[in-house]
Amino acid sequence: MKHNLTKDLIEFSETKLKRPVSNKTRLLEILGVVLTAIGKFIFMDYLNWRLPFVVIAIILWFFYISFRYKKEKGVIKYWGFRTDNFKKALKLMVPFSIVSLILIIGIGYFQNTINLTWHILPLLITYPIWGSVQQFLIIGLVAGNLNDLNSKKLNKSLIIVITAFLFSIVHFPSMWLMIGTFILALFYGYVYLKVKNIYAMGIFHGWLGALFYYTVVNQDPFQDVFLIFLN
Repeated sequence: MKHNLTKDLIEFSETKLKRPVSNKTRLLEILGVVLTAIGKFIFMDYLNWRLPFVVIAIILWFFYISFRYKKEKGVIKYWGFRTDNFKKALKLMVPFSIVSLILIIGIGYFQNTINLTWHILPLLITYPIWGSVQQFLIIGLVAGNLNDLNSKKLNKSLIIVITAFLFSIVHFPSMWLMIGTFILALFYGYVYLKVKNIYAMGIFHGWLGALFYYTVVNQDPFQDVFLIFLN
């Protein structure tokens, strides 16, 4: 008991920044996430520029992460880009992922929408990268910043619901994706506020998301994102 308490205190201290982040910075980061979400509707849904938008969004946020890192080295670990607590996050996520996997395959079988092709293999490799970006933006910057506001503290349950709602809206108009991501974000919001690890969340997001497309949603993201440029 004492050993676990000591580990928790060490982990908590490692995620604290040397210099406190102002509420202005936190709110601007949340605004950046909202603008990225709006860009998704414009460039991915309306203009169908899926791959260019994903690449540009990743590059722009990478530059922002680099900018913050230069000012505060500990911000990377604070956000959850860390490996020391990977196993701890894994223990929380594996049971949920197994249940999700069973439900996904069951729904796909019931709908007769299971369409597993070799196209899923590249997505199992690449989608965790985009999944990590989404977890960082929606869960890390929105839930994390709302939880760590310097003045008024919000209820953690409310923060998780707000974040899940935003994550769901971003996946409009697909009803299945909105339902799936809402449930996913409810659980991931809880995990993140307990154990910050973007890598574990991003990997499981990518794997479950890829399978979800080829079973429940009955879409082929590999065709829509990559093969469209070869045809």
